[in-house]
Amino acid sequence: MKISIITVCYNSAATIAKTFKSVSEQTYTNIEYIVVDGGSKDDTLGIIKKNEKIISKWISEPDKGLYDAMNKGISLASGDYIGILNSDDTFFSDDVVENVVLFLEKNSVDASIGDIVQHNTIDELKRTYSSRNWQPKKLKIGFMPPHPSIFFRKSLFKQYGNYHLDFDIAADYELIIRFFLAKNITWKYSGITTTAMLIGGLSSSGINSYKKVTKEINIGLQRNGIEYSAWKVSLRGVWKVFGLLNV
Repeated sequence: MKISIITVCYNSAATIAKTFKSVSEQTYTNIEYIVVDGGSKDDTLGIIKKNEKIISKWISEPDKGLYDAMNKGISLASGDYIGILNSDDTFFSDDVVENVVLFLEKNSVDASIGDIVQHNTIDELKRTYSSRNWQPKKLKIGFMPPHPSIFFRKSLFKQYGNYHLDFDIAADYELIIRFFLAKNITWKYSGITTTAMLIGGLSSSGINSYKKVTKEINIGLQRNGIEYSAWKVSLRGVWKVFGLLNV
């Protein structure tokens, strides 16, 4: 089984070397590693060139943002399944891809979902984000599985489309709504911690980001014809704090 791993980056020189190291240390060998750079101005390209021995394909050109870059990576991918590894994240352990492959070989599903850990810039563990109790219905109250923990069957993107570029920070959420709720793909929780993720990012940057994500979740649910309660989505922070995720 071939696994395509996609890393998108822009001015990521401070972190991407660790990302590359975690890919190079994977015990599974049938990995197609794709790097999509948005035309970095720092030393990202230099670091990419130093790591070409582990990179199957890479491009560097201007893009329309994170999700456009992901779509470019998907178009280059030829693996059976696709996983995303952000340019400031690493695989949690050196056998992540091997364990994911063993799981997918045992479970013929369109997608596997797992867990991630989040850490700060000095590698202090701050949070474990688990999909153990997640179900697709929770998308209707504002909760998705951690995007980096998902391995999607490549054919899903041809069947159901890529990330929609009219979403600024929640195109991943909309795609997961589309795949898991609207198209009812097959999936299973793997129990594998896939990724060590640096805290921060587009969807976790304060109240304005919270409002923007809430708006885009609503649009994603509406676009896919999903019946839901907008006020429950708006209160997703309350459900998280009090553990009320079965509402």
